[in-house]
Amino acid sequence: MMLLGAWLTVYLRPTQSLADFRPSIALASLVPTTFGDWKEVSQGQAQIVDPLQKAAVEASYDQTLARTYTNSQGYRIMLSIAYGKSQRGELQLHHPELCYPAQGFEVQSNRVGSLATPYGVVPVRRLETQRNHDRTEPVTYWAMVGEQVVLGSVQRKLVEIRYGLRGLVTDGLLFRVSSIDTAPNNGFDQQAAFASALLAVLTPTDRQRIAGI
Repeated sequence: MMLLGAWLTVYLRPTQSLADFRPSIALASLVPTTFGDWKEVSQGQAQIVDPLQKAAVEASYDQTLARTYTNSQGYRIMLSIAYGKSQRGELQLHHPELCYPAQGFEVQSNRVGSLATPYGVVPVRRLETQRNHDRTEPVTYWAMVGEQVVLGSVQRKLVEIRYGLRGLVTDGLLFRVSSIDTAPNNGFDQQAAFASALLAVLTPTDRQRIAGI
C-alpha cells in the first residue's frame, strides 16, 4: 500500500506548465500608460518604494509591474500586478492581507465584493488597512490561478488540484490597486472606476488573462 501511494504521488505529480500552452504575457506592454481619464505619474512624482521590499517581490515572480496613475481630479491609484509561471511552494501568490501586516499595516476590514463590468463580473477582495494611524490605504485585489479568479486558499488549492489531475502546474497573477484615502468607500469606488477603465481598453485575450472575463 505504501509503495502504491508513493507511485501515485510520483505519477500524479504535475510535470508540465500551463503557461507553456498559453500565449506569452508581457505586463509592461499589456497595460497602457494612459487610458480613459487616467495617466501614469512620472517616476519622480510617484510613491517611493522600499528597494528591499521591491527586490523581495521581484524575486518571487517572473514579472511584476508597479505604477502610479492619476486622473483629471488629481486622485492617485497605485497599481501592482505580479505574474508567476508556477504556483508551487514559495512561488505561490502573496496575498495583500498577509503582505500588508508584514509592512506594518493593520488590516481593519477584509471582505469579498465584486467588480461589475460590461464584460462580466470579477470577484474581488477589499481591504481597509492603516499604518501608524496616519496612513489609511484601501486595497482592492483579485488573483488568477490558471484561467480562474480565486479569493482564498481553499479555492486556490481546488483549482490547482483540478489542473494537477491533468498533469499541469498552474500559473498565477495577482492584480492589486490601492490608494491613500481616509474615506475607504470613496477609495474603493475610485479603484473600481480605474480597474473598469483599464479592462475596457484591453483586448479580449488580455482581459481574460488579467481578470478571467
